[in-house]
Amino acid sequence: MKPRVLFPTFTLMVLGLAGTACAESLTLAQARETALRMHPSITVAELRALVARQADTEARAGYFPQVSANATAVGTGEAVTRVAAGSLSNSQIYDHIGAGVAISQLITDFGRTSSLADAARSRMRAADANVQAARAQLLLAVDAAYFSALEARAVQAVAAKTLASRQLLYERISALARNNLKSELDTRFAQVGVSEARLLVDQAESDWQSALATLTNLLGQRAVITADLVEEPALATPLPANSEPLTGLALQQRPELLRERAERDASRNVAKAARDSRLPTVSALGTAGVVPTHDEHFEHDYAAVGVNVNLPLFTGGLYRARQREAELQADDAEASLQQAEGNLVRDVRLAWLEAAHAQERIGLTAGLLENSSAALDLAHVRFEQGLSSIVELNQAELAQVSAEIAHTNAQYDYRLRRDLLDYQTGSLR
Repeated sequence: MKPRVLFPTFTLMVLGLAGTACAESLTLAQARETALRMHPSITVAELRALVARQADTEARAGYFPQVSANATAVGTGEAVTRVAAGSLSNSQIYDHIGAGVAISQLITDFGRTSSLADAARSRMRAADANVQAARAQLLLAVDAAYFSALEARAVQAVAAKTLASRQLLYERISALARNNLKSELDTRFAQVGVSEARLLVDQAESDWQSALATLTNLLGQRAVITADLVEEPALATPLPANSEPLTGLALQQRPELLRERAERDASRNVAKAARDSRLPTVSALGTAGVVPTHDEHFEHDYAAVGVNVNLPLFTGGLYRARQREAELQADDAEASLQQAEGNLVRDVRLAWLEAAHAQERIGLTAGLLENSSAALDLAHVRFEQGLSSIVELNQAELAQVSAEIAHTNAQYDYRLRRDLLDYQTGSLR
């Protein structure tokens, strides 16, 4: 018997066991939307993406003119003061007040700024991919918690039905035993069956509460949710015949892999920028201003333009070491990407195998449930006719309950395995 058939009959009993008053319903789509809006992991990933965008702006700032304003007031205490050491500027210092603007524009650094800007853009793409990865991870966790809660609720229904059936049987056998139509042993075995059913109910209640607690946390709530979880329809998309098409899809769109590739590209660009840092930097310089209060040696205003070429000659091996460090980090990023691709191919294949096996278990447990139900019916008939003991009836009931729970678990396990397969291929959105 499928759990969907059990829900209408045992809804009130299940809700009573759960101890939760359902004020409204909650669908899987609503749970996903709430989690994406409320869970802090998405906020963290989005903030990091915003940080990466600012880093991109910082890297591209080198393309634009750098303008600064200056105001200077000098009082020497004498007409002229000379600087004897510590400066290469004009050694004569006069009393004056001046204000001006200085402009510096990079002409070329032979690609270093361009490489740094490309690295920043790659890191920005990596941060965006990380947001998508965080979303997919959260959606997978929400789906798992939601289906676990539905599974626990279905098991609650089975447990409630089992307890009611065994309680009725115990009362009948007790009445027959009082009239000396059944033995004390039959009564004791019937009581054992009731106790086992109560343990099953207690375990189902514990699983239900645990699933609700997990789902509540993923939804970013403090109080345990009281909404009634809506049963999801059966999957309409068939499972692919093999994992090969899924592997290619995963290599193209899995967010974690996109992030690894972007980080690899960023490392390569940083290594290129470190190599180019040993090349000259050519800049255009300009300054202009006024000197309203000045010595007779000053003009009232001033302006100058020039070109500056900076060529590092000796830095104690600093630039070479930076280049080597960046190249090693790029090699490390390339190796990490190759490892991630290999692991992803393996994970997709394993996820497909697990989904395929879960799908097979649905059919197998359905057959097991059908046979165990037929066996239980025969055991009831034999027991009523006095052809068997209660031990045989208890064994048939235990087999039927186990088969019903196994069939319920198989159905939700398949849903979870399909979600995991979608996650591995980057299709869970």
